[in-house]
Amino acid sequence: MKRIIASALLPVALLLGADAAFADQPRPGVLKKHETTPGKKYEPSHDVLKEQKMTEPGVMPGVPALSAEEFERGKQIYFQRCAGCHGVLRKGATGKPLTTNVTKEFGYEYLRDFITYGSPAGMPNWGTSGDLTNADIEVMAKYLLNEPPQPPEFGMKEIKATWKVIVPVDKRPKKQMNKLDLDNLFSVTLRDSGEIALIDGASKKIVEVIKTGYAVHISRLSHSGRYLYAIGRDAKVDLIDLWMDPPTTVAEIKVGAEARSVETSKAKGWGDKYAIAGAYWPPQYVIMNGDTLEPLKVVSTRGMTIDTQEFHPEPRVASIVASHFHPEFVVNVKETGQILLVNYEDLKNFRVATIDAERFLHDGGFDSTGRYFLVAANARDTVAVVDTKDRKLVKLIQTGKTPHPGRGANFVHPTFGPVWATSHLGDDSIAVIGTDPEKHPANAWKVVQTLTGQGGGSLFIKTHPKSKHIYVDTPLNPEAELASSVAVFTIGDLKQKEPKYKVLPIGQWSGIAEGVKRVVQGEFNKAGDEIWFSVWNAKDQESAIVVVDDKTLTKKTVIRDKRLITPTGKFNVYNTRSDVY
Repeated sequence: MKRIIASALLPVALLLGADAAFADQPRPGVLKKHETTPGKKYEPSHDVLKEQKMTEPGVMPGVPALSAEEFERGKQIYFQRCAGCHGVLRKGATGKPLTTNVTKEFGYEYLRDFITYGSPAGMPNWGTSGDLTNADIEVMAKYLLNEPPQPPEFGMKEIKATWKVIVPVDKRPKKQMNKLDLDNLFSVTLRDSGEIALIDGASKKIVEVIKTGYAVHISRLSHSGRYLYAIGRDAKVDLIDLWMDPPTTVAEIKVGAEARSVETSKAKGWGDKYAIAGAYWPPQYVIMNGDTLEPLKVVSTRGMTIDTQEFHPEPRVASIVASHFHPEFVVNVKETGQILLVNYEDLKNFRVATIDAERFLHDGGFDSTGRYFLVAANARDTVAVVDTKDRKLVKLIQTGKTPHPGRGANFVHPTFGPVWATSHLGDDSIAVIGTDPEKHPANAWKVVQTLTGQGGGSLFIKTHPKSKHIYVDTPLNPEAELASSVAVFTIGDLKQKEPKYKVLPIGQWSGIAEGVKRVVQGEFNKAGDEIWFSVWNAKDQESAIVVVDDKTLTKKTVIRDKRLITPTGKFNVYNTRSDVY
């Protein structure tokens, strides 16, 4: 069944940046209970700020008072369930504002009922799904009527206090000491255990499990491929030296209280020189030495939105990529809609070029030439294109509902030439965008074809230069059968008017009997002849990785290991450092 239930997706959408709704909501009398779908069974921790000490605001006249215990409980629930979408300060992020001038207009009873029953417009049914108790919901209704607490800032002093060099540079090996094929090594996020697993691409064996920050969002590789950088949602960056035997964490740092992105310098002559990490809270980015993580510069991203020109106190740093043409990082600021070209040639005489793109920037990747960066402004159903060579905005392209490309998929279309594609959280479409302004100018920077996939709830689309297939996952679809399988298009078939896809039952192939078995994020090996998928269950259930033969579209191997706790993202060393996707 090709449908998507917004209320089922929002627990995860809050984590991933999809648009949430606190508008067009029904009045209490028309609130309807939602079915409990597989999507309700996901148990995310959306934010780690619940651990931060915050000052309780004073009691406001005419507003239900919170006891100290209720305040702490409300703060914890809000930062676990709501802050990722509505913002730490409740001023609206990819979700609607929940400031007191808004919540007081609705009143306590409305808030209580709305939290309980949710809305088809996107608000989860926290009560009827069993995620929150009646007592919790009553606390939250009161909490939202009071002013939000202010989390602490995290400046250079606090950042430096967390910085540790565990193995100094002069104590590290001068050459690779292990016998691993590093280019075909996979870094796999073990989300709920706060670890990554390094898995050998040939033997499919776990080489090492390394403690990291909580819920690693991405792994990135230095230009040389020696150093692996992992960043957790708790804003902890771990620097892992892959030359050591075994690969070992050599430095660590926290760049804030919550974060998502890390990247390293890739311009010619600057490889391995610098690293950068972007934070959700405080909204800022930190430039560090590439081999020690010593913090060198911290820069706030607070500022004006590009459309209404209003000050936003919490514009979070979403994705970051490294330019191949200039010594610059491309930093995407979610709430203001700005793309920053951060030049790292001279950190004293610091230069940042600002490109006004579109609000709610999230994730994206380069075209096949590495020149053009395409990033989803997901709550605006738009993909922005930036020319990183000429350093300017090329185009804003309307796509389907809530594009979520990961890094996208580059391939040569049989009709339209070189293209880049994104799937969507909010509908079953796959937007194919032309990317060759020189040889195919008529097709460049527009949607040249829209494919129809299994359903909404897609997080990643994947292919490889040596593959003839395009893989689209749907892990957030409320239908368990769709969440545990992937759709595969054959590139040669795209010349047809309505190309068909083949469904691979990855969850079934895993051999795991329990759980929804959400299948997420395909990642190719270096050779491009096999693709790995995570079979992602709850932390108290068995998970696995299924390896698919790309040529035959059949199961090749299943990696089952008790240490694979909630595996999600997978990052092949060669493909990640070379921007192959």
